[in-house]
Amino acid sequence: MLGAIVTSSSPAVAARCAWARASVGAVCTQNVTDPTLGTALLDRLEMGVSPDDALAAVIAEAAQIEHRQLTAVDRTGRGAAFSGENTLGRFATRVDTNCAAAGNLLADEGVPLAMAAAFASDPTDHLGDRLIAALQAGRNAGGEEGPIHSAGMLVVDTVAWPVTDLRVDWTDADPVEELAGLWHLWRPQADAYVARALDPASAPSYGVLGDE
Repeated sequence: MLGAIVTSSSPAVAARCAWARASVGAVCTQNVTDPTLGTALLDRLEMGVSPDDALAAVIAEAAQIEHRQLTAVDRTGRGAAFSGENTLGRFATRVDTNCAAAGNLLADEGVPLAMAAAFASDPTDHLGDRLIAALQAGRNAGGEEGPIHSAGMLVVDTVAWPVTDLRVDWTDADPVEELAGLWHLWRPQADAYVARALDPASAPSYGVLGDE
């Protein structure tokens, strides 16, 4: 599995910032976001280019790259991160095996480090649990300077579509905890929805999952 998780003071952050492609990689493009950079990075990762080289190519070609902040992890666990010179406020990145974390307008430069540490704390956990733990750790380490209002998580596996695509597009409460609640609801049903798509006759009954 590969995935991305993000939160922001802006609305609907995951719709613009989180990108993942099955058996290829996961990417975030943030800070005065250019969503086209997500596809550009994934296209290069799909060609077998390393995250460092994929970032270098996008940085060389993209307009106004000084305003962008990018992270990428490929299917082998290699990661890379970039922050342009005009990244907003206090910003930082952290790249470890199997993960890359980044933030801008941060209350503390240690936020990405806290996220990476939480993500790595139990590699046997489900990827979704690890991503939620990372986001919670980043919030607890200070998070964004101002209030956050949206969050989202995207996870891909062996099928062509995301097996998890959860979003809190706007809330005046805590979007991180609302996203965690959605994940708690979704996780037990995620595999069954894949089974329903691939082989409806053998999938769990509609009464179990809802009739869509």
